[in-house]
Amino acid sequence: MKYEKPVITQIHIGKMNKMGQSLTNKCRSDIDGVKIDDIMDEFGSPVFIISEKVLRKKYREMKRAFTTAYPNVEFSWSYKTNYLDAVCATLHQEGETAEVVSDFEYEKARRLGVPGNKIIFNGPYKPYAALKIAVKEGARIHIDSIDEIIDLELIAKELNVTINVGIRLNMDTGIQPKWSRFGFCIDTDQASDTVKRLLETGRLRLTGLHSHIGTFIMAPDAYAVQVKKMLSFSKLLKTRFGINIDYIDIGGGFPSQSRLKGVYLPPSVAIPSINEYAESIAGSLLADLDPGFYPKLIIESGRAIVDEAGFLATSVHAIKRLSDGLRAYVMDAGVNLLFTNFWYRYNIETVSDSQGVLEPCVLYGPLCMNIDVLDELSYLPPLKRGDRLVISPVGAYNMTQWMQFINYRPPIVMVTEQGDVELIREGESLQDICARERLPKHLNLEL
Repeated sequence: MKYEKPVITQIHIGKMNKMGQSLTNKCRSDIDGVKIDDIMDEFGSPVFIISEKVLRKKYREMKRAFTTAYPNVEFSWSYKTNYLDAVCATLHQEGETAEVVSDFEYEKARRLGVPGNKIIFNGPYKPYAALKIAVKEGARIHIDSIDEIIDLELIAKELNVTINVGIRLNMDTGIQPKWSRFGFCIDTDQASDTVKRLLETGRLRLTGLHSHIGTFIMAPDAYAVQVKKMLSFSKLLKTRFGINIDYIDIGGGFPSQSRLKGVYLPPSVAIPSINEYAESIAGSLLADLDPGFYPKLIIESGRAIVDEAGFLATSVHAIKRLSDGLRAYVMDAGVNLLFTNFWYRYNIETVSDSQGVLEPCVLYGPLCMNIDVLDELSYLPPLKRGDRLVISPVGAYNMTQWMQFINYRPPIVMVTEQGDVELIREGESLQDICARERLPKHLNLEL
């Protein structure tokens, strides 16, 4: 047998630690009744897995929470969170419209069959050509800058139309950092002055207000402040400009059951339920609205719906001891696939019920970079080469922010409600990477 230098490490099994949980091995052998080993045997390692059942369940929980608290709600799926066709189509099938922040995402929604009038076009960068298409197709456009107002006026003149628009607002809700780079501030005169400019030519008609206060917001009360300020601004619009708005879009930012680094409480304790957010938002709305007036409340759902529906199955490639005696595992998946790893600590579970005393270890990815660390400190039983782990929740932002860096990006499968396994994105190959490259003739090699 290969000699390994002995190391003595004090291990406290079963005791509480600062993360608030006892150290016991966690094992997940299946996803919705489908064995992870079977998926990996067929599609290889690593492989992303999406649960259709969880995706629909999380959406329905959010819909129930908000529609029972307020009578006029629209849910619009945030494409930037996860724009896989199968994910978006599932949520459109459930009744969500599309919220996009680029011409690329707009084209993706249209390709899926979402009509323009069911698309919300957000974001600070909307190219002129994309704006023109969105206007022609009747999309809801939320203005982010004065330059966008100028572009839309030119388009309105060119097409000889009056364009319905929304305006993006920013404000202090007690959440730091304040997202002041987007839209116009209503805590000063900036927003009202912008509305005055927007109405100047008569080519634009203001019909809605939009705001997004941040991401992974763990304070439901912040949304109550947001709604109160937006309603106050809508009343100013009515008294000063005679404008009655049709909708209030409060964005998203609701957290998932992921665990932020530096937060020691488990998500089940630290993260408020979606019902708490719904009650806070609806309560603030109903307290300030005029009797019988219920403007549409738009929720741009994202992370809170898809995060727990996503898993990444990965395998041990190599095992080593670091100079300080800590055991290290090199996995075949790294931060190139899990961009959100820099902010969140995932659940890491063995696929099979491995035996042995849990030992502190570090999990590295396959990249030739020192920052490629999946977990700085995991407690796992002794693993051997080829053993499999499953990492979750990873459904939000990882499949839109992953990088084609050093390694190919892996396949993605969906476990359907019927228990079938469908390939929803093929793994990459050299042909995919090189398809758009062009080699100048003088660089052709003749070996």
